[in-house]
This record gives sequence, C-alpha cells and structure tokens, in this order.
Amino acid sequence: MTEVVTTTLARAVEIATAVRDAGGRALIVGGWVRDRLLGHESPDVDIEVFGIPGERLRTVLETFGRVEAVGESFQVFKLGDIDVSLPRRDSKAGRGHKGFIVVGDPDMSIEEAARRRDFTINAMSWDPLTEEYFDPFHGREDLAQRRLRMVDRHTFPDDSLRVLRAVQFVARFDLEFDEETRALCRTIPLDDLPAERIWGEIEKLLFAPRPSTGFALAMDLGVIASLFPELQALSGCPQEAEWHPEGDVWVHTLQVIDRARTRIDDLPRPQRIAVMFGAVAHDLGKPATTAFSDGRIRSMDHEEQGVAPASTFLDRLNVNSIDGYDVRRQVLGITAQHLKPGSWFKVRDEVGDGAFRRLAHKVDLELLARVAKSDCEGRQPGRFDCAAMDWFLERARAIGADKGPPKPILLGRHLLDLGLAPGPRVGEILKVVYEQQMDGTITNLDEAIEAAKRLL
Repeated sequence: MTEVVTTTLARAVEIATAVRDAGGRALIVGGWVRDRLLGHESPDVDIEVFGIPGERLRTVLETFGRVEAVGESFQVFKLGDIDVSLPRRDSKAGRGHKGFIVVGDPDMSIEEAARRRDFTINAMSWDPLTEEYFDPFHGREDLAQRRLRMVDRHTFPDDSLRVLRAVQFVARFDLEFDEETRALCRTIPLDDLPAERIWGEIEKLLFAPRPSTGFALAMDLGVIASLFPELQALSGCPQEAEWHPEGDVWVHTLQVIDRARTRIDDLPRPQRIAVMFGAVAHDLGKPATTAFSDGRIRSMDHEEQGVAPASTFLDRLNVNSIDGYDVRRQVLGITAQHLKPGSWFKVRDEVGDGAFRRLAHKVDLELLARVAKSDCEGRQPGRFDCAAMDWFLERARAIGADKGPPKPILLGRHLLDLGLAPGPRVGEILKVVYEQQMDGTITNLDEAIEAAKRLL
C-alpha cells in the first residue's frame, strides 16, 4: 500500500474513532470499498457518519484541522482527501443533476443510505474500526461475478449521468452489464447533462484497460446517437476489405482506440488525452467522403475533411487546453495528418528533414506516430506491416522534431542591429530565413545573419 493511501486510511480510522467517541458511527462508503475488494488502491475516501447531527459532526471534525464545507442545502465536510457527510435523502425536484432536494439524515439506516446509490458495487460500506462490511444489495456477489447491476430501478433514472457511469464502469472493471439495468438505461434521456459532467465520465472511459468495451456499450445504449452523432455516423460506413478486413469504420475505430490505450502510460495526462481523442476522431471524415470508385471503396481526403466533425465532437465535451496543454489543437492535427507517416514512408528517400520540421508546427510528431501506428494495427492482427510509423518516429527523433519545431535562430532584434527599420519587412525577412533554417541550410546565428544581409 502506498504511503499516501496508508496515511489517508490512518486518518479515516482517527475520524471514525472520534465519531464513535461522540456517539456516532463512521463508515467508509462507495468506490473506496469497491476498489479495496478488487485489490486496487484509492487515495480518495468518502465517509458517512450515522447518529450525529451535522453541526455536532463539524465540531468533531474541526479537532483534526481546517474543515471546508461544500454544498448549500447539503454539506460535505472536506478534510484533505477525505469527504465526510451525513447519510442523505434525495428528492427529485426537476431535471438535471441539480434538480434534487438533498437533506442529511443522521438517523437513516445503513440500508436506506445505500439505496440511493447507483450500482450495487458502489452501495457497500466498511467500518474502519471493526473491518466489518455492510452490503445490503449484494454488491460483493455482483463484484465476484463481474456484474454491474443497479440498486433500485425506481430511483436509478433520477440521475441520467448513471448511464455514462455504467459505460465507464463496464470498461474499467471488465464487467458484464445486467440486462434489466441495460434495458432501463436505454429509456433514460441524456439531454439534461452538461458538458463537464459528460467529460468527467468520458475521461475515465478513455483510460480504461479496454475502452472499446465501453464505447460499444455506449453505442448499444443509444449514448453515441444521443450525445455524439459524429461517432454514430461511423457505424455502417463501409471500408475497402483489402485494407480493412475488420469491418466498418466504427469497428475499426474501436480497435484503434484499444491499440492507442497501450501507448500512453508514459505520457503526462494532457498528452494521454490527446492520443486517445486522436484515435477516436481520426476517421471522422470518412462518412462524408466515402464513395465507390472504379469498383473500390475510397475515402479521398478524409483526413482534412475530418477536422470539422472532430471540432464539433470536441465542442460537445468542451475540450480545449488541459493543464496548459492545447489538447484540442493536437487532436485536430492528428486527425488531419494521421496518414502522413505511411505516405511519407513510401517516398522516404524524397522526404527531407524540412518536411518533418514543418509538420511539427501542425502537430506533435510523437503523438502523431503513436496514433498512426495504432491506426495501422487497428485492423487484422499481423496482416499489415506497420514499420512505416517506426521509421517516421525515428526520423523525427533524429533531428529533434519529436520535441516540436525548432525555435527561430534569427530574431527581430538581430535585424534591428543590422540597421533595418521596424516594419513589415522585418517579418518578411524573418520568415524567409526561418524557412532556410527549417530546411537545414542555416544552423547557427552567423549563418542566419549572413542570409539576412543578402536579403537586405
């Protein structure tokens, strides 16, 4: 157990002890319990406290340090990575995730408190003092049988986000979806979900071991048709069997997504997201460009034509920059350029270093190569040679283009030092000299200044 997890659990035991001494009982609930039974570590702990009113609970918690209260009608007390709350009663008062009246009730039974949860595997609780499990809806049995099942069919539809949670849970934990729950999910409208809530579940899906299982379930439940019509259009879009024996564009995309997932663990989070969305979006241009020509199925210019639907897709999730990294730009770049590694390999003796440096202005070549290789492998295993992508990445790394385009050697101040007056001519000369730098004919400042002098 990692140090962070050990420290958080020790703090939870301290809180549970203080609650017990005050006449109540503290249980760890939700995902932490599920993850514990699966043998996974989770640093985030949620505690429900029974038998103590809210104000008294806050007084108990303040003995551990600063307490941050979150929520208006119903408060959650935050102590670092630990959230502490009373059992709650939810009353549906309107559409959307905010359409609830939530009231804390310390006198609820453990079973009543668990009934408001979404799935049985999330409705278990654990006493950190006695190490006793409480499982009124047989979540441990469902977990052992790898089954995802709702707790209460009457309250389950109250929050439409639960449909998306089902999608990512199935993929993350390799679960079979209960048929009754599946049927109910198909009837739940999703038009009340804001982009940020959808994105929260989609990100978890992207990082699942096999995201394709969740995407396939989303298609089956109508989630794709409802939320992502750009992806829905991939289903049934034919491909030339010689190059895509696996089936239509949707089937191919699912395979590419899974291959991409194997290539991201060494990347920071924003770059991981860019690769995964690049895999999802790379063929979005095919539905609009696919046609029969000379007896074959072709999708001419589908890369560039995919940029518009990829933009719309990202808009639906409000994906732009993440942690200061322009994920949107990279996804659109990958979509527009994903065939470059393969096409350049065919004429590799004619492709100069300048082409790589110029392409690096449009997209991160490291990420592009990872998606392109996933695209190549997302077909019949072993049938196609994907060496082109390895060549592409080796060439990019050899000249440093995998780290981005080169920084200009010649700057405006150098031209001013040569006596050129400020104005448009400065930019024109800088552009010409930079083009020579990209081609490799200029490698240092002296060469750049000499080139500028010639232009002057």
